[in-house]
Amino acid sequence: MPNALAFEKSPYLLQHAANPVNWLPWGEAAFARARTEEKPIFLSIGYATCHWCHVMAHESFEDEAAAALLNEHFVAIKVDREERPDVDKVYMAYVQALTGHGGWPLSAWLTPELKPFFGGTYFSPHDRPGRAGFATLLRAIARGWREERPKLIEESERVLRELREKTEGRKPTAERAAEADLAEAAGEAFEKGFQFFYETFDADCGGFGGAPKFPRASNLAFLFRCAAQQGVTSELGVAALEMAGHTLRNMSQGGIHDHVGGGYHRYAVDPAWAVPHFEKMLYDQAQIALNALEMKQASGDERYAWMARDIFAYVAERLTGTDGGFFSAEDADSLVDATGRDAHATAKEGAFYGWDQTEIVAVLGGDAEFFGGHFGVKAEGNVPAEIDPQGELKGKNVLRQVRSLAESARLAGLTTEQASNRLQVALEKLKAVRAARPRPLLDDKVITAWNGLMISALAKGARVLGERAYGETAQRAAEFVERELGDADRNVLYRSWRGGRAASEGFAEDYAFFIQGLIDLYEATFAVRWLQWAERLQATMDAKFWDDAGGGYFNSAAGATDLVVRLKDDYDGAEPTPSSVAAMNLIRLAAFTGEMGVGGMTRTARARRCVEAFRGHWAESPQGLPQMLCAIERLLAPSRQVVLAGDPGAEDFRALAAVLDEPLSAGWSVLAADGGEGQRWLATRAPWIEAMAPNEGKATAFVCEGHTCEAPATTVEQLRARLGQG
Repeated sequence: MPNALAFEKSPYLLQHAANPVNWLPWGEAAFARARTEEKPIFLSIGYATCHWCHVMAHESFEDEAAAALLNEHFVAIKVDREERPDVDKVYMAYVQALTGHGGWPLSAWLTPELKPFFGGTYFSPHDRPGRAGFATLLRAIARGWREERPKLIEESERVLRELREKTEGRKPTAERAAEADLAEAAGEAFEKGFQFFYETFDADCGGFGGAPKFPRASNLAFLFRCAAQQGVTSELGVAALEMAGHTLRNMSQGGIHDHVGGGYHRYAVDPAWAVPHFEKMLYDQAQIALNALEMKQASGDERYAWMARDIFAYVAERLTGTDGGFFSAEDADSLVDATGRDAHATAKEGAFYGWDQTEIVAVLGGDAEFFGGHFGVKAEGNVPAEIDPQGELKGKNVLRQVRSLAESARLAGLTTEQASNRLQVALEKLKAVRAARPRPLLDDKVITAWNGLMISALAKGARVLGERAYGETAQRAAEFVERELGDADRNVLYRSWRGGRAASEGFAEDYAFFIQGLIDLYEATFAVRWLQWAERLQATMDAKFWDDAGGGYFNSAAGATDLVVRLKDDYDGAEPTPSSVAAMNLIRLAAFTGEMGVGGMTRTARARRCVEAFRGHWAESPQGLPQMLCAIERLLAPSRQVVLAGDPGAEDFRALAAVLDEPLSAGWSVLAADGGEGQRWLATRAPWIEAMAPNEGKATAFVCEGHTCEAPATTVEQLRARLGQG
């Protein structure tokens, strides 16, 4: 008989609806049961495409004996971290403080008042030397709750004090003001951050540090800002771009890139990006595409344009709904074959992506040797046993480019164009064969924050690659969020949608990432409604998430009754922190529509206070907040605008707009004086734009820095000269 999760929308929660565990969703009904029955809560947090979540589910949550222990001694609660990132972050902070590491599945034991007293991540069902198995642990905690409850409650109170101190322990404003001024501190942080990445850079394989290797996009975003600030031909600029470019090239050649179907897997388990953890996340696709587009701008190298197009094609094929919203992810695991009667018994990580050499020979025939040489195919498989501890890829090949195209062409006596075409035909044949395999689970949940990231990537793709279709796709996604995840009357966003809007309103990351997407979409399309909505949503974000006492943005809104502490992210990880992105949004909005604000604080002042709130973090360990350093760089630079006067749909207007996307961005905000609704609205915020008009009927660019505008430009050559590109 299904448990209470059967009535939820989340694919992750529905995966556990048939467990013998009496799971309850996060909410007052579960909390009330724990209080009434005086039982501790077992909280399990994961997500639908999480490999080790599947493993623990099969080993423990589907096991009748383990379920009986949970049902007898605990109130068991399941949370989808993608639906409730605020809950996840609270208990992840606790587990990381307790154990020194984190990850999913997250397992935590709480008092009925939601205070944690023990936790970890994955627990094996079996006892091992020095580590209790899951059932043994459940018995020990149940006994401790019966016999030593005051000690456990005391531990939970201690933990909460530490978490609150971490969030609230900011220096008073006066003390911060006595420190070095922001420009001086930021300059030191930039130097220190660059030095960290320079020293940890893997000169052989790209990336930073050793295995596992994650495509942490904010690292490269910081390097691009260093290059833009110092000049792409300066010694530092060249070094920054070499690190970024080498990383992206190795990623695109490695097994972390799905050469057959496009897109990128979550991370690599080895230093060479050769063997991935196979799940594919929307937020990775968006951020890697943005990195590739910036590298294309910096270098002019078409390989990075191809990298972005590859991602966009994958997202269009697999992660885009018919109504325009973007889905969350594809799983790492899938059935080995379609005939398996027990899905869990035949499901393996990477089953959809690996290849036997014999399969490749059967599909490609005479081209198999050429193809196999280029992509490192071996008869015995190309995945070393030491990075495949579960043996799930034994005898399999994960495609990775081990020869350059030029080398493969030379060995085959072909031109590079002929070799490329031959490889492309082979990949298409393999894609057709692979399509007949059981696909990994598609998590078709639409998350507002991640849609915002993808909108940003597509909007930038439309500008840098000159392909308006990407902008149209981004607009469809924004319209989906507006229709399905926005409440215009209350001016709020909701977190997620799957066949209907979920109950949770948006969190700080939803507002920050989506506002960023709207601003980027305006600069790609010049449709003023996106900028108008961004302005309204920023006001909501300031009202709901801003920390009046310490500055910066809390993850969760004020007044949440189901959180024991409000936290602020202070690490730009797989996704940047809401405060890092919001600080940049505030600066950009100030450049577009002036210094309007909420609570008597201008946008620039709020952005400054936001980054100051985290000075202790970025000054000491700038590598932890590289995205925030990008915002600080923009904050300290003079305000720069380019106003394009004319019809945004006209050829001469688009030609001028394209000039702005030729080089790596120097922080220009691009506005349209369209002579219509858009210009009139902008003029109510920035009166200086009101008089700007085309010169003699020609699209005209006005380049302004600080409070001074240069002579108007009506040709591409004139605009390049005004921008210093001539």
